[in-house]
Amino acid sequence: MTRMNKILITGASSGLGEQMARTFAARGRDLALCARRTDRLETLREEILTAHPGITVAVRSLDVNDRAQVFDVFHALRDDLGGLDRVIVNAGLGKGKPIGTGGFAANLQTAQTNFTAALAQCEAAMEIFRAQRSGHLVVISSMSAMRGLPRHLTTYAATKAGVSALAEGIRAEMTASGTPIAVTTLHPGYIATDLSTGAAKTPLLTSAEKGVRTMVQAIERERPDAKVPAWPWVPVGFLMRHLPLRLVAKVS
Repeated sequence: MTRMNKILITGASSGLGEQMARTFAARGRDLALCARRTDRLETLREEILTAHPGITVAVRSLDVNDRAQVFDVFHALRDDLGGLDRVIVNAGLGKGKPIGTGGFAANLQTAQTNFTAALAQCEAAMEIFRAQRSGHLVVISSMSAMRGLPRHLTTYAATKAGVSALAEGIRAEMTASGTPIAVTTLHPGYIATDLSTGAAKTPLLTSAEKGVRTMVQAIERERPDAKVPAWPWVPVGFLMRHLPLRLVAKVS
């Protein structure tokens, strides 16, 4: 593994992306942060530079559903930092309605943001990495990707299963070709963010600080695939894969 000094994070204005930015900054990494809410990015940038004045933090506005903008912003941030070592595809959406109940617009928005926009981000990142023949692509999936889930989670789980398969396919190609580009897929469990408010009463909920710390550790080790935090999500993942669907549906 080589030290990944220049890291791009999408969806960095809140939640996991915001906390990852703080954690990587504390490790001395230069950051390229993008999201729609540039006011929050600027505030985060000021906070980080006050705490860690020796690093570089570049910020740019990005709506990941604007596919052309994804490519433009990734290339601009690469130029801002003088290169990119790692790209973390993190931006996502948690809206959802049971299928067939009139919630198609919300489900479509989630599908477009969580999969189609993630595809655009992977394309833009891999274009840069292929040109320089190095890099580390990180895709933030979810434990929801383990099985099809009911009710408001149906579309969300399907999109996360899709991005997990997308990342694995890219990893398979890099491995088969011997190209020195690492690909990591993270499957976070319940971590306290804006998207996890519905899980607030579960005993499995992990604080943002602890959850992101385990995520960053897995990223830095360039793990191909990781369920984070490992406890309890490694055994929970096994159960989700192997329990009868009716039980998974009951407890999800």
